[in-house]
Amino acid sequence: MPPETMLVSPPPRLPYSIVAKRSTPHLRRRLDRAAPRFRDHAFVHGFTRDGLLERLKPMTIEARTVLDLGAGPGLSRKALKSRFPKAEIIGVDLSLEMLRRHDKGWFDKPMLVQANAEALPLKDSSIDVVFANLVLPFVDDPAAVANELARVVRPEGVFVLATLGPDTFSELRTAWAALDTAPHVAEFPDMHDVGDALVRAGFADPVLDVDRLRVSYRDAASLFADLEGTGARNALAGRRRGLTTPSTLARFTELLFPEGGSLNLDLELVFGHAFGGQSGDGAVRIDPSSIARRPRR
Repeated sequence: MPPETMLVSPPPRLPYSIVAKRSTPHLRRRLDRAAPRFRDHAFVHGFTRDGLLERLKPMTIEARTVLDLGAGPGLSRKALKSRFPKAEIIGVDLSLEMLRRHDKGWFDKPMLVQANAEALPLKDSSIDVVFANLVLPFVDDPAAVANELARVVRPEGVFVLATLGPDTFSELRTAWAALDTAPHVAEFPDMHDVGDALVRAGFADPVLDVDRLRVSYRDAASLFADLEGTGARNALAGRRRGLTTPSTLARFTELLFPEGGSLNLDLELVFGHAFGGQSGDGAVRIDPSSIARRPRR
């Protein structure tokens, strides 16, 4: 372990729990329930993980500490260890059940921390690389997470992220809107909103780009299994309480799969990176058009 650089209090080498000050109990329970099936349904996480690693290739980074934020059951650990062989990989997740499913070898006992992304038990300027794969869609306040990461990233460090854009799940949103007015699908921030939050937090030179992924489903059962298996259930504060009635669920399914047809679910994927600078105070204002875009290939 790099000396005296990472954690406020040195942890044991096995998974342990830190109570997050601003944890979301509902989200934590949802992720805990998804943990046993996550590996079988996280193909979108795999796609974005590979996209992030591809974007890291041209960067020259001598990393001693890498924060795998939202590490889940450790699907990115092997690739991160290969990319940064001399680095300590710290896996952080809100769900202890996710962390318990990390592979543990005789010579590779991962450092795992249960914590909220908005309140990390890490020292200031202690992390060289933050790898955040589909974390922001699960947090209430992405700007607060950006501020916290700006605190822990070293000045020459880098924050790489993949998140969901506003067009994601538009098919689900449209179907639910035909049935009631309650919120069912989260609103995801635009690419420029993400870049603005990074600059406000104190990150430098943000570069963002958008990719698209179309996922085809032949039936509702497969769709619901993937959503449940990755913890992507409705946790919005204004959601309708109680169980969805069978008739409402049947109508929702008919809208998505008319006459037994298939569903093409379009995902808008936002990739980005920015470099550590100095923690911001929220007073920075930028023109969104000034945020650089990575050219698509």
